[in-house]
Amino acid sequence: MARGDREKLAEKIAGEITLSDNPGATLRKWRTDFEIAQTDLADRLSVSPSVVSDYESGRRDNPGIGIVRRAVDALLDIDERRGGSHIRQYARVLSAGFDSAAVHDLNEYPANIPLERYYEAIEATEIVEGTRDTIAGHTIIDSIEAIKNLSSDEFYNLYGQSTNRALVFTNVSRGESPLVALRVVKPTPHAVILHGLTEEDVWEFAPDLARKDGFSLAVTDLPLEEMLERHRELP
Repeated sequence: MARGDREKLAEKIAGEITLSDNPGATLRKWRTDFEIAQTDLADRLSVSPSVVSDYESGRRDNPGIGIVRRAVDALLDIDERRGGSHIRQYARVLSAGFDSAAVHDLNEYPANIPLERYYEAIEATEIVEGTRDTIAGHTIIDSIEAIKNLSSDEFYNLYGQSTNRALVFTNVSRGESPLVALRVVKPTPHAVILHGLTEEDVWEFAPDLARKDGFSLAVTDLPLEEMLERHRELP
């Protein structure tokens, strides 16, 4: 694994935690994104799990830069020992760029938010319940522009970002193309939202694909600009 990928990611995580209005929640978001238990992080930091819990809940004063750096290094060390899959996922996000008409909006939240709250915000109707109930970011993609303008590598990187996200597809007729494309992208997002459709409009095989890959599938028919504005107001 390239050291540059780890260093860039460490800088990004440390910056988000340090500048966050709620550093503890942001630390918790990254720890859960990396699928690391509080006890494992505590062991790596040589502290008790209650110390990690107190920082994440805000019961302790905000962690200083020294503690933040140690925590970030610990998260990345644990991930590297497990094979480095999360570091590679985020490296794709950092290197992709995506200055393209294919992407309406791309944002990461300072902390995980419940999927139920996210659906309420964009007036989405869930068709299939997924195996995970939080997200920490969203990517809103114009399906037609993505097909027309993205290279195969860009297409894969855009669809295959970190798992803890919602992918929203606009400019769809039934949702067949994006859902088929997601079959070749691993890992899958936590949620897929088809914009401009009602439940009756959705491709008949879409729910089966969502269940097979374990993501939540939903629709929203808010006007595009209103939907984008509501995303910009999250979390």
